[in-house]
Amino acid sequence: MESLIHWLALKTVPGVGNRMFLHLVMHFGGPEKVFDASTDELLKVEGVKSGMASLIAGYEVPKKVEEDLALVRNNGLRIVTFSDPDYPGLLRHIPDPPPLLYVCGRLRPDSLNIAIVGSRNATSYGRTVTERLSGDLARRGFTVISGMARGIDSAAHTGALAANGKTVAVLGCGLGTIYPAENKGLFHRIAESGAVISEFPFLTPPEPHNFPVRNRIISGLALGTVIVEATNKSGSLITARLAAEQGREVFAVPGSVSSFKSMGTHRLIKQGAKLVENVNDIIEELNVGQAAPSPGPEEAPDMPLTLEEKIILNELSPYPIHIDRLARQVSLSPGRVSSLLLQLELKGLVTQSPGKVFTRAEL
Repeated sequence: MESLIHWLALKTVPGVGNRMFLHLVMHFGGPEKVFDASTDELLKVEGVKSGMASLIAGYEVPKKVEEDLALVRNNGLRIVTFSDPDYPGLLRHIPDPPPLLYVCGRLRPDSLNIAIVGSRNATSYGRTVTERLSGDLARRGFTVISGMARGIDSAAHTGALAANGKTVAVLGCGLGTIYPAENKGLFHRIAESGAVISEFPFLTPPEPHNFPVRNRIISGLALGTVIVEATNKSGSLITARLAAEQGREVFAVPGSVSSFKSMGTHRLIKQGAKLVENVNDIIEELNVGQAAPSPGPEEAPDMPLTLEEKIILNELSPYPIHIDRLARQVSLSPGRVSSLLLQLELKGLVTQSPGKVFTRAEL
């Protein structure tokens, strides 16, 4: 048997969790040496009881381990173990780092990483802010970490890719199962410039209990985690808690005080999370580099606007408004407002969402 087989096999021994796995590997010098050890030698390891020692000493590699490794190789993937120099440095220092990672793409162990996560049912405001923030981080040389879920996660990856930056997706299933299915194209785009990773075997389905487990990897890979749009019961708050427990920074983007989707982020801010309005807030808190000035909302591109266009633009905000309500507020006909909105959209100042809903573009 070769080394990777031993790494995969030790993961399948009943009772051997991540901490015990690494404890055994550090004690004996590698997983193959763990399997070569006698029962008496195993019992000398702190935390190993007679039952576990007997299991390990007489363990036979399950067929599913060999099948898993074959699938990894046949699909052009890679397994990065804890002893590999490409294993992410930040991840090594969390309380229970995964002993190995399945990787599609390329991991960079010395990257400046920031995690961005949030609601699966994101508003247009949340998606817009996330894409802008992610793109700004990517342009400053950061790698954006997220979970490739619907909503904020997908917007985080998309924003980084649009800025020709790097992003890493951490899945709550095996790499042989793209979840959600509509993110198949996003999966491959991420892998081209960054990586899609998982600690789960190749064919593992997206079972609910996997996602809180994978969240510790999202936060563990990053210097800090940004939460965008989270309810009080959001899974993103688990990631924020894990980041704090790992000694990493926690950031939160404020939203509307009347939106239940921002209740979780507002609670984080009350508890001490750093409020984020733009990329400079993150860079200054982390003290990892000199941030370039970021334009404020009043610093729109230098292009001529008619009086009516200015009136429309002044009524818009990052929060969505229906065209009929906007028409009533500016006392113009819906047809005229529609024409003006189209001109502003062509100038990159307005964003339209399904249902004739409009927001002011984040610049």
